[in-house]
Amino acid sequence: MDVHVRDLRYFVAVAEELSFTRAASDRLFVSQPTLSKQIRQLELSLRTALFARDRRTVTLTAAGNALLPHARQMIEQWEGAQRAVGDAVAAHDATLTVGFQTSIGRGLIPAVTATMEKLLPGWRLQFRQVTWADPTVGLAGSEVDVAIAWLPIPTSGDFSHKVITREDRWVALPAGHPLADRPVVRFEDLADEPFIALPAAAGALREFWLGNDHRRTPAHIAATAETADETFEAVTSGLGIVLLSAGNAEIYKREDLVCRPVTGLSPSELAVVWRAGDDREVVRVFTDACCLCTAA
Repeated sequence: MDVHVRDLRYFVAVAEELSFTRAASDRLFVSQPTLSKQIRQLELSLRTALFARDRRTVTLTAAGNALLPHARQMIEQWEGAQRAVGDAVAAHDATLTVGFQTSIGRGLIPAVTATMEKLLPGWRLQFRQVTWADPTVGLAGSEVDVAIAWLPIPTSGDFSHKVITREDRWVALPAGHPLADRPVVRFEDLADEPFIALPAAAGALREFWLGNDHRRTPAHIAATAETADETFEAVTSGLGIVLLSAGNAEIYKREDLVCRPVTGLSPSELAVVWRAGDDREVVRVFTDACCLCTAA
């Protein structure tokens, strides 16, 4: 049986964390049962155990220790191959693919496009929407070259970022909600409200938009959604409420939705994100243009 690179990534994550829980939630953004199943399949294909496990500890077996350096090398070689192919395609097509999860707006893209046409004539931007189930906004899988993303992003060290704007967090309520008549809402008044959450795979970003960084107890989750459109449909249907940035409150304005500023929360940060070590000129020009355009 051929082994997928994904299986080797899963193996390396568990080997480095020595924890299925941390590897699943902090590194791979998958459920622990999914991770355990894939590791088991890898062990079956190799006909040997790679980890010794009990209720408290995870350790590498001799076979696991033997596989680890080769797995790292194969992952590195595959990533290098992906970058080489991506660079060749981008250079031939002169296209920079930009990932996003919520509408970018803010006049950013027209301004960045004008800057790139001046500095890199012939290049064009291509946009790809990625669901919140991928907290790297398509960067980890090389689906995109750069991304416009809300922080926090995964802290594995694989990505670099620059903050391009900071915006207060607001709340979106269904029209007719008891708090909708208030010009400003205190976060403590939202403590017992049901929330629409990002998928569990979104990790720290999910926690941020639930406001759990300012709660004593976690939010009550009524439903999950993978896109902004799904989220606001759930809110207007009366399933729950959601936090959003001030800029997105304007972008996603609709008659059956009421958005209000919230006190007692730190601001949100929108950033341009790229893979660490990607020092191509087109990436540098794009990231610099994003920062300059929002600062202007």
